[in-house]
Amino acid sequence: MDKRTLRAAARAARDALGASLPTLEVPDPLRALMSPGMIVASYVPLGSEADPAPLMAAAEAAGCTIALPHVVDRATPLRFLAWQRETALVIGPLGLHQPPDDSAEVMPDLVLTPLVAFDRVLGRIGQGAGYYDRAFARLPNAHRIGVAFSVQEVAHVPADPWDVPLHAIITEQEWITS
Repeated sequence: MDKRTLRAAARAARDALGASLPTLEVPDPLRALMSPGMIVASYVPLGSEADPAPLMAAAEAAGCTIALPHVVDRATPLRFLAWQRETALVIGPLGLHQPPDDSAEVMPDLVLTPLVAFDRVLGRIGQGAGYYDRAFARLPNAHRIGVAFSVQEVAHVPADPWDVPLHAIITEQEWITS
């Protein structure tokens, strides 16, 4: 199957969960990656995306700084801006809840990444605009952790030359590594 077809099927499976979206637990291997002063990028879920709130709370408890993605437009690279819970978010392009433009840009050590679909060899399909692949290219040493529900798993994600694989995936059922 091509990415477009896989993306549609995975979104439908995720949307079919309805109001009973599973809650993610914080796996021990993720806790082990976190340390004081580390910058952990996360996201605010859109629609039926897996909510990384428990993972963000664990990062904060470990003394990490939280960053969220900031999008200007399709051509401008995704940036990660520092964020604290008391700072109000603004609605950006694509309906993203993101820090205000004047927040400090940071370089994450670990990136919690929303997924549309994934496979067992840590391939991923995102929304299709390439924001995260371009960001990953600028952050070669950051741990890339996908966040999804188990229903979003597919047999095989076709990889394009620009696709950057993940280091691990968190679902409501398991921590997946290669």
